[in-house]
Amino acid sequence: MRAMKLLVRGTPGIPPGEAAQPRPSGPSWDSQGQAAGRARWWERAATGTALTPTCCSTDQVKGVLTLQGDALSQADVNLKIPRNNQLLHFAFREDKQWKLQQIQDARNHVSQAIYLLANRDESYQFRTGAEVLKLMDAVMLQLTRARNRLTTPATLTLPEIAASGLTRMFAPALPSDLLVNVYINLNKLCLTVYQLHALQPNSTKNFRPAGGAVLHSPGAMFEWGSQRLEVSHVHKVECVIPWLNDALVFFTVSLQLCQQLKDKISVFSSYWSYRPF
Repeated sequence: MRAMKLLVRGTPGIPPGEAAQPRPSGPSWDSQGQAAGRARWWERAATGTALTPTCCSTDQVKGVLTLQGDALSQADVNLKIPRNNQLLHFAFREDKQWKLQQIQDARNHVSQAIYLLANRDESYQFRTGAEVLKLMDAVMLQLTRARNRLTTPATLTLPEIAASGLTRMFAPALPSDLLVNVYINLNKLCLTVYQLHALQPNSTKNFRPAGGAVLHSPGAMFEWGSQRLEVSHVHKVECVIPWLNDALVFFTVSLQLCQQLKDKISVFSSYWSYRPF
């Protein structure tokens, strides 16, 4: 599929991680006819990204996800059940999109960093080096938080995954013994499918609910409703998103430039404060 250029914008009134109606978006331009800088590094969105198996030699999960900016607009996944070779197919409902909260949060932190830099008049002059250092510290904090949202996926419990609205995005509906999670890890879009089986009331297994994790292992247990369930199989597939890789590089370069400015200001501040006897 062909890549598309998009300018990601916020969707007012839609909480992060909730299903949203598709909404067209396009680039905005400033008075000089140049692309607005605050979203330049979000402009290239990967579309029609094929998932490939990772860390396994089987092809039990195959599919295609379409990522446009911060939204999954399409998903088409095939899962081969190991025990009976049954092939399950599930896809997103055509009228829905799924917002990835990690990308939304990263964008919000970048917007805050830009606001800190741009909320002064063009004629404003900094009076002291300490004022510049304080500004750079605040900007670097926002850039670091933005980068961390892409490099550190949230740890979720299995009940939290089961309660996620993502499970209701598919048509036909997911079977009750399947859970699905999607998240960003560095420059990769990851899809995890958990197969479950119910624990019998007379089971001799010691029931210990699993805590939060990015990726749960087979044998993890949890309680959902009146049932006690255990993960029997875990299938994880992932694919590289080029523009996410670019974003991580830009974060690194931006932080380095901020640090270089801080170092130079510190050197000059020491020179100015020097008073020879």
